[in-house]
Amino acid sequence: MSSTDFQRLPGFRDFPPDEFALRAHLFEVWRRVARRYGFREYDGPPLEPLELYIEKSGEEIVGQLYNFTDKGEREISLRPEMTPSLARILGERSRAMAKPIRWFAIPQLFRYERQQRGRLREHFQWNVDIVGEDDVAADAEVLAVAIDALREFGLTADDFRARVSDRRLLAALLRSAGVADDALLAAYGVIDKLEREERSRSRERLVSEAGLDAAAADDILALFDDPGLASIEARFGADAAVREALDRMRDYLAIFDDMGLGDFVHFDLTIVRGLAYYTGIVFELFDAQGELRAICGGGRYDRLLELVGGEPLGAVGFGMGDVVLTELLRDRG
Repeated sequence: MSSTDFQRLPGFRDFPPDEFALRAHLFEVWRRVARRYGFREYDGPPLEPLELYIEKSGEEIVGQLYNFTDKGEREISLRPEMTPSLARILGERSRAMAKPIRWFAIPQLFRYERQQRGRLREHFQWNVDIVGEDDVAADAEVLAVAIDALREFGLTADDFRARVSDRRLLAALLRSAGVADDALLAAYGVIDKLEREERSRSRERLVSEAGLDAAAADDILALFDDPGLASIEARFGADAAVREALDRMRDYLAIFDDMGLGDFVHFDLTIVRGLAYYTGIVFELFDAQGELRAICGGGRYDRLLELVGGEPLGAVGFGMGDVVLTELLRDRG
């Protein structure tokens, strides 16, 4: 049997010395920046109960997993993400720990997805989380960690930007525009795809999926014609929930100005992220030319520990994958 009979599995990578050196460089920078901010490294098993991911993301995630029944008749999966493992680990330990908990990890993750530029079926991901802190300063700090890591690689505000929003602000705006609570997730799904769908299709979906009439759908879409904080306040500032969310977002953005990172951060109401998962401020980092998938994404998730049996603790964090980051670094020489 010749060696050509054995091919690498689609979507997986080999790491001969040159590629391994690049991977080691990414890990070194990630660890250096995380430790500079006072985060401690952890890890968990590459196999977890399948139910852990269904609890976090719903049954639909099963189609994206490497899952199987093991010899003990347990339904398990290779881990597709790290945050559910973090929640499980802390669910067993957090009550006896000082807060806030500041941890980071660099796991290898696996998803059975269609391959494309910036997306493989395995990748390494830098996860940084603060658990047990509700103040907006924690939300700002985790994004500052992500920005500083990209700066450490030599990238500047000409190379990437962070797009930030707040699920609470978006929910308040949608309610003020007439969206019922039980239709919020459907409306989030439409907004999440505004940049990838024709406006007419988005309008149709708001009517058919979010239960709005045509006039209300047009009102919501008009939000995104001029979605700056000032214009939102001018149109919806009389709503107390909107005002509260606007004040929080201004406080959040002011922290980056104080840190000298204001040029990297841009308010963008279309950033929604995991539809039923995130509960507050959310963000994604993109290359400035818009040629690649998101480099990094994250936000506040205040309910996950409770879902896996832990105590009710606020949490905020992000994941930054090595595949898109490597593409960006190569593109920039």
